[in-house]
Amino acid sequence: MALDEGEKIPEIELTTSSGGKVNLRSYVGAPFVLYFYPKDDTSGCTREAQDFSQHLKEFGSLGTAVLGVSKDPPIKHQKFIDKYDLTVPLATDDDSAAMEAFGVWVQKSMYGKSYMGIDRSTFLFDAEGNLVRSWRRVKVPGHAVEVLEAVRALG
Repeated sequence: MALDEGEKIPEIELTTSSGGKVNLRSYVGAPFVLYFYPKDDTSGCTREAQDFSQHLKEFGSLGTAVLGVSKDPPIKHQKFIDKYDLTVPLATDDDSAAMEAFGVWVQKSMYGKSYMGIDRSTFLFDAEGNLVRSWRRVKVPGHAVEVLEAVRALG
């Protein structure tokens, strides 16, 4: 199952890096970028979080919130944020509900071994909470800027 363009953002609760709760539906009312990434403190995921952090003020000036999600626990997110001075908020998908709803919990393989993992993906919602664009199997270099351009195109 995966969310298709035009569908509404699901009502799913995530745990923030500070241990609080946030419901994805609470972002309705303004554009919203939700990105899923495999693991805190790995090279690609660090670069992606740094890139979104670097452009967070620009997203904010366009009235757009950004949220990064992985399976890492909140305490690990907070250490990751502190280590790299990240400004992008991060959340934990405790029960994989968001990952399953967005179709990002997938079978992967490395060195001939299959395992379940997160497909690096980004989703852009308009102010009404409708999915307007999705990026799957994201390549990190230049991705945050590409998403920012898509937000600008929402006008």
